[in-house]
Amino acid sequence: MTYKFLQVETLDEGRIVRIKLDRPKTRNAQNRGMLVELHEAMLAAEADDTVRVVILGGTGPMFSSGHDMGSREAMEEWSPGPGQHESMGINGGTRDGSERRMLQEWHYFFENTLRWRNLRKITIAQVHGPVFAAGLMLAWACDLIVAAEDTVFADVVGHRLGMCGVEYFGHPWEFGPRKAKELLLTGDSIDADEAHRLGMVSKVFPDDELDERTLAFARRIASRPTMTSLLVKESVNQSVDNMGFYNALQACFTLHQLNHSHWTVVNGDDYAAGRPEHGVPDWKTAPPTVPAVKDQPVAQPG
Repeated sequence: MTYKFLQVETLDEGRIVRIKLDRPKTRNAQNRGMLVELHEAMLAAEADDTVRVVILGGTGPMFSSGHDMGSREAMEEWSPGPGQHESMGINGGTRDGSERRMLQEWHYFFENTLRWRNLRKITIAQVHGPVFAAGLMLAWACDLIVAAEDTVFADVVGHRLGMCGVEYFGHPWEFGPRKAKELLLTGDSIDADEAHRLGMVSKVFPDDELDERTLAFARRIASRPTMTSLLVKESVNQSVDNMGFYNALQACFTLHQLNHSHWTVVNGDDYAAGRPEHGVPDWKTAPPTVPAVKDQPVAQPG
């Protein structure tokens, strides 16, 4: 298959597939075309019995800046006309009001992420640079996360959009409950070392060796019997689901939609996020993200 928004590489005689988000000019912002292609690439890797491990990375200066909020390409995908993406006319795309947004986000921001989390292959997120908002969703859907030394993680949608977090709400499970509240309320970031201490990240590699060392790690995982790998993954996933993970995701997705609906009522239009008059800085000109530090209310920008 050929892709417009991805690079897909087959390695080790097909045992490993490396998928890279490939919109470096937009910092790998996730437009609809990219997400649909990523779903196709993930399912293709799953269907191929030769594949044992899937690596998900990104080209350019960062793994992903999150949802595409305003590139020309994304606006064409959303708007009627020859550039509109076909997914805008299905899966609730022709419905009205909150129903349209809820169904579209369920299919393209939530259920697809959950499907990748449950892929029948081991997946490794290979992240670098800032990993913001919906970039977290892509990484969290993977079984393992390896990070370059320069990586920072943040969900900025509370601070910059007045939202309670992204659609796939893994924050309490990945950060811990209180750290999740802190990071969501402030928009501050954590670095790769702290993410490693929290157990969210498995390995931290030098920036210029990320590809090479991630591949070596993937080869180690790929050497395991496929049934063993699958049942290790399924045992852990089912354990977390029995602790409430799946039900919590569903509940928090509903709260996310309530948050959107709140802003459309307050704004009196279809804009489903907060505006500067509500105490939410314009996301286009918002101040830079700063690290969450333990001895200061707010860190000074570096």
